[in-house]
Formats: sequence, C-alpha cells, structure tokens
Amino acid sequence: MRRPLPTDAEAREILSRRRTRPAPRPTPKAGRALQGLIKELDGKFGRGAAALEPRWREIVGDRLARVTRPQKLTRGRGGAGGTLELRVAGPAALLVQHQSEDILARVNLFLGAGSVDRLRIAQGPVKPPSDIAAAPIRRPAAQPLAAHEEAELKAALEAAPEALKGPLERLGRAVLGDPEKGRDRSGR
Repeated sequence: MRRPLPTDAEAREILSRRRTRPAPRPTPKAGRALQGLIKELDGKFGRGAAALEPRWREIVGDRLARVTRPQKLTRGRGGAGGTLELRVAGPAALLVQHQSEDILARVNLFLGAGSVDRLRIAQGPVKPPSDIAAAPIRRPAAQPLAAHEEAELKAALEAAPEALKGPLERLGRAVLGDPEKGRDRSGR
C-alpha cells in the first residue's frame, strides 16, 4: 500500500518539527589560521636577509646598493645581535668596511634595535638591482646655436661628402651646443 504524499501545509508542519543540520561554517582564511604560528616563528627566527633585499636601496642608499647585496642573516645565541653577511663587489669592500657602523645602524632601524651587531663582508660579483640598472642616463638637450655659429658650421661642411654632411652636422651641433662643456656663447 502506497502512502499518499503530504500536502503543502503538512510538509511545512513536518519540516518545522524536524531539526535540520546547521550550515557548515566557512573555513578560516589561511592568513588568520597561520597567524599564531607565523608570530611564533617570527619571534624565534625574525626576518632574514630576504626581507632586506626588496628595500636594500632605501636602507643603504643608491651608491652602496649598486655594489652590495645582503646574503645571509644569522641570529646570535641567547637573543644577542646577529651577523649580516654582505656580498660586495671587490673594489667597494673597503668603502663598505669604512661605512659599516652606518650600515649596521640603518639595518637595525629596519629590522629592530639590536638585531644585527656585526657585518661580514664577502667579496664577489654583485648584480645591480633592476630598478637602478634599468634607469636610462639622460643628457641635457643641446642648446640651439647662435646665427653666426650656424653659418660657420654650414661653411665648414661645404667640402664634406654628401653621405657625411648629415652626421657631421649633428655632431657639430652637439659639440657647439653642449651645456656640459662650459663654453659661453661667445666661443670662449
């Protein structure tokens, strides 16, 4: 014998009496779930040389960032300050050694007071940071020539072969109008 299906009113009444399973809670975000572990590990080991690399130019300045790279940061025992190992281009090692106190102060400002006590210098090739290497060197534009200089340049190029007139004229304009040479407009 088949049982008849309940009507809409009976179905609502049955569902209101029956307990349903609560909706599952969404999983916590990975950052929130690992926050305690990350804090513990950061307190134990701190930030290493990898944390210094992206901000190295800001920490030591353009001049030193071109010739140095942070390689390794070792922590001292018992909470004592650690040692920062820098990779330095050979000729700049003496410069870095003389500025070591300033570098240590700047690194400690970034990592926290007392994080680094010593600096170890390892000489070797250093690849310049991409933001410094990619910056083009801009020269100031040549100033326009005075009328008498323009006439002298044209007269000097009359005897030149046709294929060389254009390049020689550009060269002459660059030399005569170069502000870095320090010549004043009277030709002195």
